[in-house]
Amino acid sequence: MEELIVSNNTLFILLGAIMVLAMHAGFAFLELGTVRKKNQVNALVKILTDFAISTLAYFFIGYTIAYGINFFTGAENLVAKSGYELVKFFFLLTFAAAIPAIVSGGIAERAKFNPQMIATFMLVGFIYPFFEGIAWNHRFGIQDWFKSTFGAEFHDFAGSVVVHAVGGWIGLAAVILLGARRGRYSKEGRISAHPPSSIPFLALGAWILTVGWFGFNVMSAQTINAISGLVAVNSLMAMVGGTLTALWLGKNDPGFLHNGPLAGLVAVCAGSDLMHPLGALVVGCVAGALFVVMFTLTQNRWKIDDVLGVWPLHGLCGAWGGIAAGIFGLKALGGTGNGAAGISFMSQLLGTTLGVAIAFIGGYLVYGALKKMIGIRLDAEEEFNGADLSIHKITATPERESGW
Repeated sequence: MEELIVSNNTLFILLGAIMVLAMHAGFAFLELGTVRKKNQVNALVKILTDFAISTLAYFFIGYTIAYGINFFTGAENLVAKSGYELVKFFFLLTFAAAIPAIVSGGIAERAKFNPQMIATFMLVGFIYPFFEGIAWNHRFGIQDWFKSTFGAEFHDFAGSVVVHAVGGWIGLAAVILLGARRGRYSKEGRISAHPPSSIPFLALGAWILTVGWFGFNVMSAQTINAISGLVAVNSLMAMVGGTLTALWLGKNDPGFLHNGPLAGLVAVCAGSDLMHPLGALVVGCVAGALFVVMFTLTQNRWKIDDVLGVWPLHGLCGAWGGIAAGIFGLKALGGTGNGAAGISFMSQLLGTTLGVAIAFIGGYLVYGALKKMIGIRLDAEEEFNGADLSIHKITATPERESGW
């Protein structure tokens, strides 16, 4: 009986890993549909290569930093418990690899390929697992301090902060250091429109991510006996709230509409196991509004050229989700209250702030060092031609587009 339970848990988390792996196709198509046609091939190659580099960085370095476990051991130890630890690594790798996939959308169309691969290795090997270990493996005693001081640990069930806020704030640092795409903003303050190249591809990416997110959230339980239908329904309600709010505030714009469900799902990850479905709906609505308003501000007023809006979508909505878990997880607002793991608003606020700080500072150091040592930005001709990959000259013909 025990062997059957172990085998079922291994299969359960393997299916979760496969669903989150499929989400990387969503990242690829979302970026593919948003960037201009001359950069489509680059977007596809970048996402897949990022995943491969992330696997090596996390296997050899990152997983050990976060969990103190390495796989340099005998085969008999690797296959213990039906290989559950190996599959758990696979599952958590797909989360870690989301970091460069998120960043990729912000720095699209003007970042050099090879320096970005180096950045991917550093981020997944060192920066991300440092905070992952704090939040999910009690590293460095910070969770113990939260519990002794505020009565509960920082709670992030499926990664609103650990994955999304961290990825979004790293992305903001990279975007600031890169600067805007050439021709995007004129000296007179005018904005050159760079509309999405393919709404159907953008929509396909959003749908792949949305479907995969139910593996991302629900299977974060990691064992069958810990699975909860509440997580699934809360994910659904947050998705719906984000969709409808983005549709309304975005005035039916298809780009805002298809990012709306993603905003809601980002925000609900942290507290999806604690909230009442109505609380999750509110969290999703706020996230959808946050994305539309802040994307517009960053692009039009602050002149931050974040191509896919990864800072508003992941950075801000992820931070909102971490804090919202400390609000809507309370019994007074229909949540489960303290529950088994405990929930505290102050722990959520400070834990979220810590994640944001580590991400932005770490991202700024990585991209700042690369910028100074080897450069991270294409030259004018390369950017004009969309040639951030040498293979692009073979596989696609750049087209001259309006706005240059």
